[in-house]
Amino acid sequence: MKKNQILLVTFLLMAAVTFSQAKPKHRYLKPLNAVKGVTVIIDGKSKDYYPLHQTTLTEINLTGPGKLKVLTRCRFSPGQTGKAKYEIYYVVDGGKPALFKAANVSRSIEAAYLKGADGVPGQLREFEIELGPGQHNISFRVGKNKSPVAARYAFTPAKSKKQEWIAMSPANPFEIVELVAKEGVLSYFRFSPELPLRVTLNGPTELQVLTRAEFSYNMRGAIHYRVQVKLDGKIINTYQLSSRKSETTTYKNNSQLIPGKGNEFVILVPKGKHTIELIPLDKDKNTILGRFMIPAGNVKPSKQPGK
Repeated sequence: MKKNQILLVTFLLMAAVTFSQAKPKHRYLKPLNAVKGVTVIIDGKSKDYYPLHQTTLTEINLTGPGKLKVLTRCRFSPGQTGKAKYEIYYVVDGGKPALFKAANVSRSIEAAYLKGADGVPGQLREFEIELGPGQHNISFRVGKNKSPVAARYAFTPAKSKKQEWIAMSPANPFEIVELVAKEGVLSYFRFSPELPLRVTLNGPTELQVLTRAEFSYNMRGAIHYRVQVKLDGKIINTYQLSSRKSETTTYKNNSQLIPGKGNEFVILVPKGKHTIELIPLDKDKNTILGRFMIPAGNVKPSKQPGK
């Protein structure tokens, strides 16, 4: 009997450890432009929510893949009656705006503000945003709501699928720049607003884009830059990126510049033949270095003569 009890306890402990390891962990994110949060007390624990505005965008930067859960609450002012509704608009990587609607929201019976004079928090309303690999910028704003709205952001990363990538040359390589990194010598291509980077390929496939800013030795801090992506002449995304001087990568043939740390994003290319174009939007910034990669499984061998 005692032996069976020991075996049962051991099994339960192993199951608990396995469950805790398998369950993905999330982390809460603070918006880039957040100044002051709104403290909500739930079960004796304080949680920070950040106000959303109608004209000023709230921005979140993160690296995927994973899920971004947006937890929202409106505020009932003292004496406010009835139920509330509100709208939140959000844009992922400069794409088309999406809309989240919350309706029939009542006062929460389990949440309260740290300062009771602020009113009463509304019931929790949440939605999720699926994000692919690479860096992402998500912006939020509210519609013409009667009640103020605040949000909390929880990101749960997902495991990236293991995949071999093959470098792909652009259609207009006007200047090749060789960088020395741990992987060896890597070829990047310098591009600018006047000379964007283009590549033509057959889908469906994924196109991994690696970019780096360029620093002179006297520059300090980070360089913030934007890269617009066009598919067959139509804008599909605008990536807002940030780079600091790399500590592990150097130029092979240029001692006057320092490459920035790499940024990555992935473009999903639909079926058929398409042209992708990368255009830096900041004319006051230095040139940008870019590099294209596609999955090894999508590289088709060239036909041999006579076959």
